[in-house]
Amino acid sequence: MSRLYKTIEPSVIDDEMLEEAVKKQGPSGRAGQIAQLEGIEFKDVKHLQLDYRNILKIDNLWQFKTLTKLQLDNNVIEKIEGLNTLTNLVWLDLSFNNIEIIEGLDELVKLEDLSLYSNRISKIENMDSLVNLQIFSIGKNHIDKLENIIYLRRFKRLRTLNLAGNPMCEDEQYSMYIPAYLPTLMYLDFRLIEKTTKEIALEKHHSAVANLMYHEDIAFKKLEKIRLQEEELALHKAAYVEYLNGPGLFNTMFSEDPEAPKLLMLPGVTEFVDIYPFTKAEFTNICQKLFTHGLKGYEKRQKELEHFLECLREAIEENQQKGVKVIKEFEEKNKEQFNEIQHMSDSQLLEIRIKEFRVEVNQLWNKLMSLEMQLVDQLEETMSNFERNISEIVTTYVENVQALIAQCRELENRYNENILEIAMTSYDKMGKNEGEEEMPEELRALFVDKDTVINTVNASHDMHLLKIDNQEDKMVTKANGWAADMIEMLHTDEINRNRKRVLEINIYVSHWRDELDFLELQDTN
Repeated sequence: MSRLYKTIEPSVIDDEMLEEAVKKQGPSGRAGQIAQLEGIEFKDVKHLQLDYRNILKIDNLWQFKTLTKLQLDNNVIEKIEGLNTLTNLVWLDLSFNNIEIIEGLDELVKLEDLSLYSNRISKIENMDSLVNLQIFSIGKNHIDKLENIIYLRRFKRLRTLNLAGNPMCEDEQYSMYIPAYLPTLMYLDFRLIEKTTKEIALEKHHSAVANLMYHEDIAFKKLEKIRLQEEELALHKAAYVEYLNGPGLFNTMFSEDPEAPKLLMLPGVTEFVDIYPFTKAEFTNICQKLFTHGLKGYEKRQKELEHFLECLREAIEENQQKGVKVIKEFEEKNKEQFNEIQHMSDSQLLEIRIKEFRVEVNQLWNKLMSLEMQLVDQLEETMSNFERNISEIVTTYVENVQALIAQCRELENRYNENILEIAMTSYDKMGKNEGEEEMPEELRALFVDKDTVINTVNASHDMHLLKIDNQEDKMVTKANGWAADMIEMLHTDEINRNRKRVLEINIYVSHWRDELDFLELQDTN
């Protein structure tokens, strides 16, 4: 059934709607009271139910960073959009809407269950990134070609598929075609696919499926090669050494040097480059050392960071366990005592017992806060050790980079000295009218005067040095920046953790104090 909104004003997903939905599905009882006092942040919400709200456009969901389940069924949505930030989404229901095109799902790589049932979709497409898809419902749409389901072969984990209600289901080949082309499927249109059905279907379509698998294998190998190359490049970029494991820097120095083509035409330069140490092989060898050193530096930084985070996690978990033990002991010790206080009729005795209980509550607060302060001191020391270690690692890395870059500059300086010598020799010969007839036309313009020769050689030299300097700046600046940013982020995270923990302690202790205040008030009345 089409969902119409012409007679009803479409709803907008605004903060008011989101707050109402979050509150409605939030915790109940004491947990609900604490949630109301503390407030439920959108970034902490795991499930969000926005069905039957006449929503036309998906919007304003960017704050739900940890959301895993989203219900948007039974609305009037026309386009899949606004979901790019919901990267932790596992379950998404967009059934009973007005969607015509599958799109906007590229970032939902964790999605396992997707329902697009009862929309206006005519083609299955644009789902390549949903590598974890297990359940897919796209029944009651406008899909009319059986061949369209071949697209679903890429989803190796797909086990449940609903296509019922699409025009293609009327095709007499439907019941055999789907099991043949999707052999790993277990359930189709809410029914278990029998083993014998799969065997018969595969036999019937054996030739076509075999041909398809052959071409899929070729395509897969190409994609796998590209994927590995992209992963390798991503690693190299993270280590700030991309394209250094080859002649990349050398080639860039000359390809982006407008004077290089002219200078390389100078008489004797070709022979000089072939015999002198400043060759592509020599320069590339130093770059390879930079590359290897950069990767090792990256591995050391990551290893140190992982070790620190593990120490952090262990310290926090141990402290949390101690806190849980303190609270458990408090509740076990004082549960009966509090029950007795609640039923006391003797006012004087009640006052005494409440005072005693307040002492227990204050001691509880002191113990919990003491544990938190111990953890703060422990983490501060751990972080100081991390800062010192990471600083030493980065300093050593920078010193080695600068030493290797200095070798690159030395090669370039020697190369420049010899190029200048050759250029001036050629200039002198030109002045004596020697060898002019053998000189290319574009090279003659270089020898207008001595200053032009020197300026041209220097300009080429400056360009080469600039490329070398840029490489050094990138490796050094990014390594130092990474260390500074990481340390700042860790400090910020620790401050936020501490504030959150102190708030939790105060809320818990305040609950007991409020209960005691209530008992005192009742006794007064």
